[in-house]
Amino acid sequence: MAVSSVQILGTGQLIELQRKLRAAGHENIRSSMQRRIRRAAEPLRDDLQDTIRHMPITSRGRQAGKRGGPSPTTRPLRASIANAIRISVRTAGSPGARVWVDKGLLPPDIPMGVLKQLNDLGHVRHPVFGNRSRWARQDGTALWWDKTVRRHTPRMEAEVARVLDDVRRRLE
Repeated sequence: MAVSSVQILGTGQLIELQRKLRAAGHENIRSSMQRRIRRAAEPLRDDLQDTIRHMPITSRGRQAGKRGGPSPTTRPLRASIANAIRISVRTAGSPGARVWVDKGLLPPDIPMGVLKQLNDLGHVRHPVFGNRSRWARQDGTALWWDKTVRRHTPRMEAEVARVLDDVRRRLE
């Protein structure tokens, strides 16, 4: 699973329902459905943000006799990632909810590869203060994104199915 996004889609059901909504002209039902689908995805986004914010990231630290110094950045890595996690809901095209990391909200020195490394390998390897001849490794929790998504998927699928059933009943 890609770290950058997760999508909950019932494409066949959602597309058919959207066609009926458009034909019936029920704008308030469509906006209500969109709001409820967003609400179903919000706990996942919040849990992903909490998970990354509270993930212990450790390193071996400086060894005796090695140089060191203050970090060149005051921006915390985990908070920056958490603030970039977003939700989008579409009711047309390929309808559904999507929870994703907006790379445009990440600082330029945090590439998407850092998120993939942290999720897939459980650690991040990076140059020390940009010096590509010295590298450091910081350990986190492997599969943090995947495990959190897996925990929320059954609840989200059930909620989206409930929303679809409610809308279908209102249209009949």
